[in-house]
Amino acid sequence: MKAFTVAVIGPDGAGKTTVARRVERSLSRPVKYIYMGDNPDASNVLLPTTRVLHAINRARGAPPAGGPPDRSRPSRPKGMMGRAWRSMRSMAGLANHLTEEWFRQTLAWYHMARGRIVLFDRHFYSDYYAHDIVRGGRERSLSQRLHGFVLEHLYPKPDLVILLDAPTEVLWARKQEGTFEAVARRREEYLQMGEVFDDFAVVDATKPQEVVAQEISSLILNRCDEPKARSRRG
Repeated sequence: MKAFTVAVIGPDGAGKTTVARRVERSLSRPVKYIYMGDNPDASNVLLPTTRVLHAINRARGAPPAGGPPDRSRPSRPKGMMGRAWRSMRSMAGLANHLTEEWFRQTLAWYHMARGRIVLFDRHFYSDYYAHDIVRGGRERSLSQRLHGFVLEHLYPKPDLVILLDAPTEVLWARKQEGTFEAVARRREEYLQMGEVFDDFAVVDATKPQEVVAQEISSLILNRCDEPKARSRRG
């Protein structure tokens, strides 16, 4: 069996982590689960430097990380020194972010080389698509443009992408973080991913989690069987 990568994506409240962990335990193939988001508390693999940076941010009273920031209300530092300091911090953060992303991708290659299906919980490309890859009506900083270029042109995309989707009202009721409008906007951004990825499927996240996990497992197993079907036809 040729190993491949699968990314389970979706807005907050879709149940990505719970369902992905369930698939990891039940799939009848060797699987490696890798969290591909920014929340350090949810990460099952994390560079020591990233842990230190997050510990420093928590000590400074910064809010916990959990994906791209909301760009609808950008903050502008005052004065030349403030802008220069923010620029330095932005580039240093970008360097660590890129290192972390490539570290997790290297782990994925390692497990694929050993014949395991790599199951991504979230994915950096889809999470940052609207923020750092496309302009979306907002001006991007230099670090955003560099990050977007790497994700779009250099960073490997998942072989199979599965979107857990639900009405905005359901997502908002499950996890009331941010605003209802922001959740609706993020849902639309994820739905647009169908135009970006070659192998893309949508699963109804309002179903019971065991049913959602079964549907995801079936999609993965069907992809496993595709080479066999092609060889029989040949």
